[in-house]
Formats: sequence, structure tokens, C-alpha cells
Amino acid sequence: MYRLPIFCLLGAAAAAAQPAKTIDLMPDESLKGWTRVAIPATDGLKPTMQWRVDKEQNALICSGLGGHEWLRMDQELGDYVLELDWRFTPRTPDEKRYNSGVGIRLSSWGELWVQAQTGLAGAYLFGTNLVDGAIKSFNLRNQMKENRVKPAGEWNHFIIRVQGDTVTLDVNGMVVSEVHGIALRRGYIGLEAEGFEVAFRNIKLTPLE
Repeated sequence: MYRLPIFCLLGAAAAAAQPAKTIDLMPDESLKGWTRVAIPATDGLKPTMQWRVDKEQNALICSGLGGHEWLRMDQELGDYVLELDWRFTPRTPDEKRYNSGVGIRLSSWGELWVQAQTGLAGAYLFGTNLVDGAIKSFNLRNQMKENRVKPAGEWNHFIIRVQGDTVTLDVNGMVVSEVHGIALRRGYIGLEAEGFEVAFRNIKLTPLE
């Protein structure tokens, strides 16, 4: 496992005539190489900065106090496998609304997107896609094979495979959701802020040749 500057991600992998190596995407404390993008982008960003890197935990933490937005990686990507861990900071025992997500194949300002939902109700894929020249929404919640999300306070592991027109989501060791026919073949990765404190760690990407 090694670290490369974000803007060298695909160049280094493509130049080598050997299997792609896994790249650590964890940003440093400056968050260089990542950009906040409001959801929707036309709403504009709120002034509160809600993202920070906790060096002791080696985790990227979102406080959830700065509005609905993506923290979007600046490098556009094609096909890859993305792995990461995430967990919510618990609130009251009755809280069930925990909400965040991992965005893949995001267009520059989020008009098109696929999201791996994170929440106690389960993890699944949904988003917007380009179909016959029009933007259409899709949601695979009802097709989720099993709710494998652990309670708030416990770490969950995602493996997201993005290849061609297909995105597959593996949650804690089992594929639970898959979508085909994604029109956008290159896009951005994003982590979502949506009102709850959530931590991400072990963010690793393997480009697919």
C-alpha cells in the first residue's frame, strides 16, 4: 500500500504494464485535492466548514453542521474499485434518521450521480442517470438484497466496483445492490454531508485497466 498525490492517480497506473496498485485517498489536514460542492450546486455553500481530518483516528470526519454538500475529490475517474469504512456518531437511542452517502460517477456539479446510501435502514444504490437524452432518477432501495448496516457507532465496510455502465455495492462482505446502464463513464467521487456526524477511513482506490 502506498500514497500518491491525487492528480497522479490514473497516470501512474496507466503507465505501468502491470496490475494496478491500490492507492490511499485519505486527504491531509488541508483537504487539498478535494472540493466542497453544495447539493444542489445552485444553492451555494454554507459558510460553516464541516470537514476535518482527525490524525489520531486517521479518519475524515464530517460534523454534519454545514449544510447539504459533497466533499468531492478533484480527480475525474473512469473504472475502479473503491473501498472505505464509515460510521455515524450515535445520537439518542431513538434516532433512526442517520443519513450520508458515497457518490460515484458524479458529474462536475452533481447533475448526474450514483450514490451508495449510508443509513440504518440499509445501504443501496440510487441517483440520476441520462436516459434517452433526459435526466431520470432511479432508486434500488426496494431491490436491496439485505440490510447489512451496523448500528450507529460501529464501522461498516463498503466495496464499490465501478466498471463500464455498471456499479456494484458490497456491504460488510456481501453484494446488496447493483445498477446497470449508467450513461456517464467518467466522473468524480464524493462523500456526503447531510446533517449527521459521520467518519470515513481506509479510503482506498484500485484503478481498473
